[in-house]
Amino acid sequence: MKTFSNIRFKKDTAQKFQTFSRRSFKTHTEALQTMLDFFIYNEISPKESFGPNVRTISNLIKKRFNAMVAIMKNMEKNGVLPTKTMMELLFENSPHKKSRQVPLLMEGRKSDPERDMFFKKVEEAIRVEKENTNLKCDLRQNREEFIALLNKVQLVKSNFGKSRLQLDMAPEDFERLKTKKEKEFVKESPVG
Repeated sequence: MKTFSNIRFKKDTAQKFQTFSRRSFKTHTEALQTMLDFFIYNEISPKESFGPNVRTISNLIKKRFNAMVAIMKNMEKNGVLPTKTMMELLFENSPHKKSRQVPLLMEGRKSDPERDMFFKKVEEAIRVEKENTNLKCDLRQNREEFIALLNKVQLVKSNFGKSRLQLDMAPEDFERLKTKKEKEFVKESPVG
């Protein structure tokens, strides 16, 4: 059996509560209970002002998110995985907020030298990481090709004279490998 209790409110406050309650809840009791639970669970007082604090946190999150999106777009464009260095640049060496500073990555705003330097460092870190990744891939591929080539070399013992090494590979395959390596060397050689 449900028991009810009367609580006295000013008429305009009661009307506001009833309007709010009807919009979001089935009963006034459920509305009031949900509000009480919210304040008790989050250990906050309804008298606290959250305006500037929530906005400040929201702006900080938006700034970080915009910076992260810029890095991810650059990574997608250049095909580079994030590194510890890039993450440190993003989260530790980011420009510190000055009083009355314009938010980062906002269109149509004046340029901020500190912000520009931060993003130049991030872009440089991404470029260096891309080069490093490409070099590692090239090295791995060259090692695999070299090991495959070594596996085709056989020791041939001779009855007359010294033993020798013999490459057990079709001449066309050898020429293809030789041409490929020559092209890679020409492409990587500095011009000048």
